[in-house]
Amino acid sequence: MKLDEDLRPDREEDFQTDDEENQAQRVFEHLDDDTDSDNSPPSPSLSNEVSMISWPQSYRQSMDMLTSATPPGLTLLKRFGSVGRSNSLATSFKRSQECQEDSALTLPLVSETCAFKQENHPASAHTLQPLSSARFSVEELPPPQEQCSFAKSVINGTNILCGIGILTIPYAMKKGGCLSLVILLMFAIMCCYTGMLLIRCLESNVGLKTYPDIGQAAFGIVGRLGIAIFLYVELFASCVEYIILVSDNLSSLYPNTHLRFGGIDLNTEQIFSITAAILVLPTVWLRNLSLLSYISVGGIFATILVALCLFWVGTMDQVVGYKPGENVLDLANLPVSIGLYSFCFAGHAVFPNIYSSMKEPSKFPSVLYTCFAFCGFMYMSVGIMGYLTFGDLVSSQFTLNMPKELYASEIATWTTVVTPLAKYALTLLPIALSIEELATSPRLRCHATSVLIRTSLVILSLLVALYIPYFGSLMALIGSFMSILVALIYPCACFLKLHSGRLSNSEIANCSFIIVVGMISACIGTLSAVSKITGEGD
Repeated sequence: MKLDEDLRPDREEDFQTDDEENQAQRVFEHLDDDTDSDNSPPSPSLSNEVSMISWPQSYRQSMDMLTSATPPGLTLLKRFGSVGRSNSLATSFKRSQECQEDSALTLPLVSETCAFKQENHPASAHTLQPLSSARFSVEELPPPQEQCSFAKSVINGTNILCGIGILTIPYAMKKGGCLSLVILLMFAIMCCYTGMLLIRCLESNVGLKTYPDIGQAAFGIVGRLGIAIFLYVELFASCVEYIILVSDNLSSLYPNTHLRFGGIDLNTEQIFSITAAILVLPTVWLRNLSLLSYISVGGIFATILVALCLFWVGTMDQVVGYKPGENVLDLANLPVSIGLYSFCFAGHAVFPNIYSSMKEPSKFPSVLYTCFAFCGFMYMSVGIMGYLTFGDLVSSQFTLNMPKELYASEIATWTTVVTPLAKYALTLLPIALSIEELATSPRLRCHATSVLIRTSLVILSLLVALYIPYFGSLMALIGSFMSILVALIYPCACFLKLHSGRLSNSEIANCSFIIVVGMISACIGTLSAVSKITGEGD
């Protein structure tokens, strides 16, 4: 069968997904071991073209690490060009054979593409060889998750949805008023709907596994690169938020901390921002972050614990100096609430990964409904309790308002400090690996390069946190500018493109409505957040 017979007429553009690229690469590298050493080198222009089409190859495995409930073993950074080359290639080739027989990675597009290229281009194995510039990152990751149960899939989905956004819900109610919870509910419904649209996009072609794959199928290479870059920028912004979060909560515990260094006076927030960066720095040098993954997945329980502490303080302990909020609706500050609410439900970066890893993909709708129902309940209950307890004096993180002399407050604050420190490295991992993939020279594929990239990302996130130390305003900017695009606009656009001519009028109307609402919300939310950041901040 020829290659073009696997693609529909409107999808003739040849593309390779994350799993296809890794699998084809392993097969070709195994074949390379048996070929003569005097074969001609690949064409640089063709090599660059193939690398650009397949970037980022590490997306699926690195995002699985971010959400996985059962991460694998721990290894330190290795020298990429020399560690276990022959053994890893043999293992990888064996794994690819097993995947072809037993798993959902059995892709006609991959196998027949490889056969087609090998038949017509005997040296095609060397054409793909420059992709080994990314192999050092991908091979050291665990293989993509397979055969996940319903319960594990729910945990993975909840782990990505129910995060630090819950700390800002009372603040969002303060800004937009009590009626703004209607917007929270509306975003939950729309994001759940677009999550299902992403899965229908995956099902439109057997070769699609990740969000960038969907972007490439719908809009070509530009679509793949565009959505990947947006997702990575969103992850980087989350790393900045983690530093600010740790700094704010440590500052509330030790408010009188000051330091003069080199003639520069550092205030409390700056000292603890630098402290947070120093604490997370060793964790980003780990290659497989399994221990941190166990702590990170405990973020679900940490979120529940912090919520319980809030309810305990609000109902059992006596909080002095606050009165329940009375703001019903504030249209002037409503855009801030829109940005914060949209941030809470933007887990679409990993929804395709969760679906692809499930033992029974047909149960994914139930997984999605369960995750959104649980997270929606958590967000609304915490928002109502926080606003009733602290009223219009509530901060961008309600933990900053909790009286520090109470045991429940100390538990909530320290839990809020520890969890971001564990999640930071896992959140930074996909970004670092995607940058490491771009290293084309063997001299750059070394221990020092990886450490340099990751250290530079930590320093850059620290500088941004020092320059924009506004947790709530920055989160509103992320939600308005990036989360709405990733969670609302782009899924609908991909769905309309991939299913063009086969949609009912109601589906077209729903997608068009979500796109319009998303664009309006993104515009007003972004402008409001930027004005807050450049003005008075939170």
